[in-house]
Amino acid sequence: MSKYSIGEFEEIVLLTVAVLYENAYGITIKKEIEDRLERKVSVGAMRTALKRLEKKGFLESEFGEATAIRGGKRKRYFKVTVYGKRALDYVMSTRKQLWDAIPPMAFEFK
Repeated sequence: MSKYSIGEFEEIVLLTVAVLYENAYGITIKKEIEDRLERKVSVGAMRTALKRLEKKGFLESEFGEATAIRGGKRKRYFKVTVYGKRALDYVMSTRKQLWDAIPPMAFEFK
């Protein structure tokens, strides 16, 4: 098993955090995934993935400023770490190798 092993949903969350860059917090991550992939995301699944990715060292987070709009609650912002970028590079590379290895006749359907 690779040290960069991540599941499909973790990969999607990690990529979405990178897409959102400085605006990656819970609600925006969830909305971006749902909008781009037309896929429903439960808050629980997303929180679990974010915690798991942070525990693996692929993400880091910090709290933003408290706002009156949120009743004084602070947003937790996420960003991809160097290790997270390496994991994404690894996933992209291995998938590309597999796609490149498929013989053309494998997708010739009758």
